[in-house]
Amino acid sequence: MHLPPIKRTSSLLRCSKKNQIILSRASIAQRVFVMNQSKIKAVGLLSGGLDSTLAAKLMIEHEIDIYAINFTSPFCTCTPKAAGCAAVVTAVKALGNISLKQVALRDEYLEIVRNPKHGYGSGMNPCVDCRIMKIKKAGDYMHKIGAAFIFTGEVLGQRPMTQHKPTLHLIDRESGLQGYVLRPLSAVHFEPTIPEMKGQVDRNRLLGISGRSRKTQISLAAEKGIKDYPCPAGGCLLTDKNFSDRIRDYFSHTEHPSIKDILLLKVGRHFRIDTGNKVIVARNEHECEVLKNQYHEKDHLLAPLNFPGPVVILQGSALKAAIDKMVRYTKRYTPETVRITHSYKGKIKIVSIKDCFVN
Repeated sequence: MHLPPIKRTSSLLRCSKKNQIILSRASIAQRVFVMNQSKIKAVGLLSGGLDSTLAAKLMIEHEIDIYAINFTSPFCTCTPKAAGCAAVVTAVKALGNISLKQVALRDEYLEIVRNPKHGYGSGMNPCVDCRIMKIKKAGDYMHKIGAAFIFTGEVLGQRPMTQHKPTLHLIDRESGLQGYVLRPLSAVHFEPTIPEMKGQVDRNRLLGISGRSRKTQISLAAEKGIKDYPCPAGGCLLTDKNFSDRIRDYFSHTEHPSIKDILLLKVGRHFRIDTGNKVIVARNEHECEVLKNQYHEKDHLLAPLNFPGPVVILQGSALKAAIDKMVRYTKRYTPETVRITHSYKGKIKIVSIKDCFVN
């Protein structure tokens, strides 16, 4: 990093050339301060959305060394398959290819969804507990790399459950990082954090955005040359009523939930029949392939052999009921001739519908 010119006192100017190499204490302090500034690290929670990208941009303008951390889960609606969020990759490039650590939330997160300490939002979304978990993990990363603080793109009053002062203070306390969480976009509305009090961040250059309008952020993005933010607000399946019903049903019938089961909850038509068995019926060709690839050996996989029908998964033993669902969602079928493949516990056999189907 380029260091500013060293200021010499008048007494130094009158010294001999040999003595002129001796720096004043003030000049040394100035140089040490600048050198220390170049070594400050911070961990930033980066979703790929506009707010977190802007927060990271502000920290880069402070010449902070940014280490981004991104969290993915099977409930994220902007995460294609298991590849991670493409918006994060775009944001990293826009920010000068900063360091990025990606963390997949798995069974530990699922247990939080099942039993959140601070309750749910409109669906099965445990937003407060989710945020505490992410801040904790970011804090662990901060300690690991020797960073001075963490920062987020949170805006005061923007989200109804997690972005109000009392809740934000609660999140900081329960994460064990009170004073070390900087929110650059709304910092003016909060008491100074430790990095601000230490002079690691200039509070006068932080912002005071609040509320749900995004006009200020959009204007700021244009000013700072941030053009692509394809995931501006993100999304979570746990806020969706239909999906919430599915996962609530899953928890009530599953003793040991696993994150591996979530993909099946995201596809097909789901039926909980009278026996307590679960039947999943694919709605299109893509879902047929998902069901074929994701079913467990303990489940029954039913696939049409010589007719165009849906793939079906049965979780239980009500085989005839599952075949009935397959037939009901097949536009054309001939009970005397059509057959299905039945996969169960590693064995595959061919079954004739005329032998199984009961009107």
